[in-house]
Amino acid sequence: MEIDAWLWWLIGATALGIALVVTAMPELGMLAVGAIAAATVTGVFGGGAVAQVAVFAVVSTAGIAVVRPIANRHRAQRPQFATGVDALKGRQAVVLERVDASGGRIKLAGEVWSARALDTDRAYEVGQEVDVVDIEGATAIVM
Repeated sequence: MEIDAWLWWLIGATALGIALVVTAMPELGMLAVGAIAAATVTGVFGGGAVAQVAVFAVVSTAGIAVVRPIANRHRAQRPQFATGVDALKGRQAVVLERVDASGGRIKLAGEVWSARALDTDRAYEVGQEVDVVDIEGATAIVM
């Protein structure tokens, strides 16, 4: 039993799709789309081997040329909204217990946090507002 060329292209597209899921490389997805286009040319239009390879190459290359810059741009972007401790950096807090280089307590975002002064020679008194510059574990570094 002979397998038609379009079926080979679909098998190749499936293999590329699986590789895409495993590796998360968008280029493999574009190659899979090219293989589906080649299968379409073969199965629907009856294109020969040259047409199949040409369609595969053109569609895959065009897809990669379009998708790669978009993927790189998304990969390079930072999230628009900071979450977790990153969202607390730069916020203001109120000193609850004197804060110096050895420690203290602040109220930050409605919660009580351990805190330490960034400047070891500086101390902040109760009621004073401070800026959170970093979070180290469960301790806010303030100034």
